[in-house]
Amino acid sequence: MASRSVNFPRCAGIDSSAPRRPSPRSGAHPGSGGTGCGQISIGPPARTSRLVAEAPRHPQGLIDTSVVIDLDHLDAEQLPIELAISALTVAELAAGPHATADAGERARRQDRLQRAEASFDPLPFDNEAARAYGRIYAAIVATGRKARGPRAVDLLIAATALAADLPLYTRNVDDFRGLEHLLMTIVGI
Repeated sequence: MASRSVNFPRCAGIDSSAPRRPSPRSGAHPGSGGTGCGQISIGPPARTSRLVAEAPRHPQGLIDTSVVIDLDHLDAEQLPIELAISALTVAELAAGPHATADAGERARRQDRLQRAEASFDPLPFDNEAARAYGRIYAAIVATGRKARGPRAVDLLIAATALAADLPLYTRNVDDFRGLEHLLMTIVGI
C-alpha cells in the first residue's frame, strides 16, 4: 500500500449532520445544520480503554500538537477519517514562532499556525474539559508522575479528548501513559 500524506483539510471532514455544540466561529447551534466545524459532539461509544501503537481507523479523533506539526508527513491511513484539534493545540502552535530566534524556522512555524487556523475550528477547553482534567490529573498523579510542568498542556489536550469522547492521536504516547482507563483510545502514530 502506498503511503500518502495528509494536508490540512477545512473542517477535517466533520459530518455536518452529526449533533454538535455551538461553534463560536460559525454561530452554528445543534440541529441548525450549520457547519460548526471542529465542534463535534458524538454519542458515548463503547469504551475500549486501550493504549495502542496501531489501531483500526476511527471515524473521528482528536489529534494533538505533535500530530499537527507532522501532519503533512503522515500517512492518512494512520489518522482518523475526521480530524479535530483542541484550542490548546492552537495555543501551542501560536507560541511556536515566538520560541525561536531563527527567521526561517519562525516563518515555518507561523505558516503551520496559519494553516491550522484556516483548516480547523478547534474544540474549546470548556467546563466539561475542565472537569475531565481533574480525572486526568488524578490518574497521572496516581502513577507517581507529575501532572504539572512540561506535560501540563498535553494533559489538558487529553482532557479535551475525554470530554468529547474522542480517541487521542499523538506522536508521544509515553506522555499519556496511565490514562488508558480514562480515554477511549490513545493512538500512537
